[in-house]
Amino acid sequence: MADVNRGNRPLSPHLSIYRPQLTSITSILTRITGNALLVAALLIVWWFLAAATSPEAFERANWWLTSVLGDLVMALSLWGLWYHTLAGVRHLIWDNGYGLDLPIAEKLGWAVVIGSVVLTAITLLIVA
Repeated sequence: MADVNRGNRPLSPHLSIYRPQLTSITSILTRITGNALLVAALLIVWWFLAAATSPEAFERANWWLTSVLGDLVMALSLWGLWYHTLAGVRHLIWDNGYGLDLPIAEKLGWAVVIGSVVLTAITLLIVA
């Protein structure tokens, strides 16, 4: 028997129907930071390869990575590293069956967000 209402309703949950929740946003952000860390790693590899190639290549790569834009990219990469690490710890906690209740899951989400910002600031203060 065919479903006559099939064309009148969405086939899957959609952003226009559901309100974004902290747990879903942090999950999406974990995937984004994971991919962004690949780009940051490629920039660092480029810097090392330039250092091994020639003084001119190193000067070009070093100029870009130490520019204002390069500093911003590296600072955001540092935040992404801390965020991705803390989100991974949160998933390890969930994998062991803890913190799955909605109030605790939301607290863990805020801990990841706030913790990543605080750890990034501490790291930048120590390094700078």
